[in-house]
Amino acid sequence: MSTDPKFSLIVAKSRNGVIGLDGDLPWRLSGDLKMFKRVTLGKPVIMGRKTWESLPFPLPGRPNLVVSRDSDYVAKKAETFSLIHDAIGRGYELAGSSGADEVMLIGGAQLYAKLMKYCDRMYITEVDIMIEGDAHFPAVNEAQWRLSQHTDWMQGEDDDYRYRFLQYERETS
Repeated sequence: MSTDPKFSLIVAKSRNGVIGLDGDLPWRLSGDLKMFKRVTLGKPVIMGRKTWESLPFPLPGRPNLVVSRDSDYVAKKAETFSLIHDAIGRGYELAGSSGADEVMLIGGAQLYAKLMKYCDRMYITEVDIMIEGDAHFPAVNEAQWRLSQHTDWMQGEDDDYRYRFLQYERETS
């Protein structure tokens, strides 16, 4: 059992940083969805309201924690928070009680921008395309991160584009 869960983010982004278009992913990558499930299953997942509303249903096997500026917002089958740090605290509480080794930030762009500085680890699916979109992943200060795992480019028959998985750990000084 982990006594100190990591705060990690997971994202799929194009080479030019696009992560969304009109409230949805701008691609279909079956392999990435399988990796997302493998990495997040059993762990608390924190997301913004727009990300929550883009899902067809609550993510099964994971406590779903939704952040919205609207304190009256209700997300059925999820816990809602109007303060980001309350959601993170609840994520750590749930991870501690279940033995999960990570609390996962799964989007969207606004939460990535606000919370990346608190993350210990990043799981990035880099999609091999330059694409238009209206949601972007923030720039990464590469001096603060160390690439710990990567895969070569791949593309299955159910994938729109080539992609690779990258895992980064925060550099400690």
